[in-house]
Amino acid sequence: MRLKHFSLSFGEQVLKALADESRIRILFLILRNKEMCTSDLEQVLDFTQTKTSRHLSYLRNAGLVAPRKVDQWVFYAIKEEAADFLHQIFAYMERDAALQKDVEVYQILFSNRELAVNKLQTRRWTAS
Repeated sequence: MRLKHFSLSFGEQVLKALADESRIRILFLILRNKEMCTSDLEQVLDFTQTKTSRHLSYLRNAGLVAPRKVDQWVFYAIKEEAADFLHQIFAYMERDAALQKDVEVYQILFSNRELAVNKLQTRRWTAS
């Protein structure tokens, strides 16, 4: 984030958003993976759909994330103007055990998804 765009009110919004562990975990995952859909966040963090949506809404209202809708899926990414600021903050927290566990769970989830897609594609080619 460029310092000229940083105002007291925006700083207050950002710090309030970071005052909750759930929102920190969501932001960290989105920052690490560039973009994540709501259902992946629910599975990785073991949150309900309601809890996930409530925290994403808070982050969206704070100006930290932006949604992108694809069919029935909603993907969230860090807003460009907040990315530098969040990178600096998470540089201090990236070794936290809970955040590292979230990354591991996502990597397993993503790996299993890739395996499932490959199996489906293999079945389609062999069934023809």
